[in-house]
Amino acid sequence: MTPDTAELAIAQARELRAAEALAANAAAPAAPAAQPSRARVTGPPRWAQSTRGALAAARADPARRLAVRDSWRALWSSRALIWAAALVTVATYGYGPTRHAFNPSGLTRGFGWLGDALAAPVARWDAAWYEVIAHYGYRPDLGAFTASRDAFFPLYPLGLRAFGAIGVPLVLGGVLFSTGALFVALYGIHRLTMLELGAAGAPAWARFRARTAGSSPRDVARLAVLVTAFAPMAFFLSAVYSESLYLALSVGLFYAARRGRFALVGVLAAFAGATRSAGIVLVVPALILYLYGPRADRAPDFAHARGLALRYRPRRDMLWFALAPVGLGLFMLYLGLAGGDPLAPFHAQDVWGRHFAGPYVGIWDGLRSAFEGARQLVSMQQSHAYFAVGGESPFIAAEHNLLLAAFLLAGIVATVGVLRTLPFAYGAYVIAALALPLSYPVTTQPLMSLPRFLVVLFPLTIWFAAWLSAHPRARVPALVCSGLLLAFSTAQFATWHWVA
Repeated sequence: MTPDTAELAIAQARELRAAEALAANAAAPAAPAAQPSRARVTGPPRWAQSTRGALAAARADPARRLAVRDSWRALWSSRALIWAAALVTVATYGYGPTRHAFNPSGLTRGFGWLGDALAAPVARWDAAWYEVIAHYGYRPDLGAFTASRDAFFPLYPLGLRAFGAIGVPLVLGGVLFSTGALFVALYGIHRLTMLELGAAGAPAWARFRARTAGSSPRDVARLAVLVTAFAPMAFFLSAVYSESLYLALSVGLFYAARRGRFALVGVLAAFAGATRSAGIVLVVPALILYLYGPRADRAPDFAHARGLALRYRPRRDMLWFALAPVGLGLFMLYLGLAGGDPLAPFHAQDVWGRHFAGPYVGIWDGLRSAFEGARQLVSMQQSHAYFAVGGESPFIAAEHNLLLAAFLLAGIVATVGVLRTLPFAYGAYVIAALALPLSYPVTTQPLMSLPRFLVVLFPLTIWFAAWLSAHPRARVPALVCSGLLLAFSTAQFATWHWVA
């Protein structure tokens, strides 16, 4: 018998036994019906099924695919520019003076020559505080020794700690956390811009469209993503800072409010309130969108309302706004139970030299400091300072004040543009979000950190993208100049120079 005939005989024997078994079962009396098994059928968890469903929906929706593609291109190209600028600068000039900065070994340095070089554009200044909080906690029981930590809200350090819990170094975890949040934010900005331009049946805003005549909504959305990713201070969005997380939460809140998903609005507002001090002001635009619109979930109850008259009648879903202060409240509760001051988040800025000067008085103080700084530079001497100077050179302080004033003027112009083109909720959000930095100035530098506050105010980005779309000749020069400023700012940040 050959191997082939042997295999054939085995197969025939199997078929014969199967036929005999079927005949025996047919002749036997019917057995009672089997009871259903109580064994639980296992399958993918719900979160996995939801993730698969979201990915399938994204692949099936051309608008979502477009948003993912444009966001990814802007993300990797801008981050490549940031790391290239940092590596070239560090290789050429070294790491620069630390200026007595908080730079603990093992958290922001001490990773070998390559690790330290890669950490240069992401682990400087406030990044050290976030990593210390993630590693050691707030420790409010130690009093004034740890009071500086209370200015940094807990959600971002909790994210870092989650990465550390699975063995990821805090610096790498911070980069992954921030970069992932940045991608979500860019995707959300793309989708929100398309929504406000009247895509997918949304109401058309005549004034917005009038300023984007001759261009498609996709052009404006793509430009909005590029302007955000290549903004002069966009390196903060992938650094170990909370900026990208807050940006993603705020964009998501606006998109959810525009779609009428107010349960999600309440949750995102609570998360934003636990991310930074300005997070609670997101309640302002959310309420405006709820009561006045525009909203995509239903038609206005009072379509012909004018002025302050409500366009939408309050309903039960308005109760979700009660979640907004939960994040801040839990932070305060933790500080109190841990032996600290539960009101510390409200006066922690005093530790960092900020003081209340009056509503938006920082605008006047910043412009005056810029004028005095110009006088300082024109005088060509440093023996006499025309303004309050900290521990740095009067010339360097003057240059900082002039640069900050330039960002202030650009922000004012963009805010006016937002109020003229986008729904009022967007402009109200910008004005409310700037209340803290412009009402609590620093004596020696009234507009300190203003560029960092502006980079997360996405309505300014959407307006500027619309303006560039309406002025095609300005697109390339604007993006090139912004990219050059981004590279220069990154180089300064990587070498321990204070940027914002």
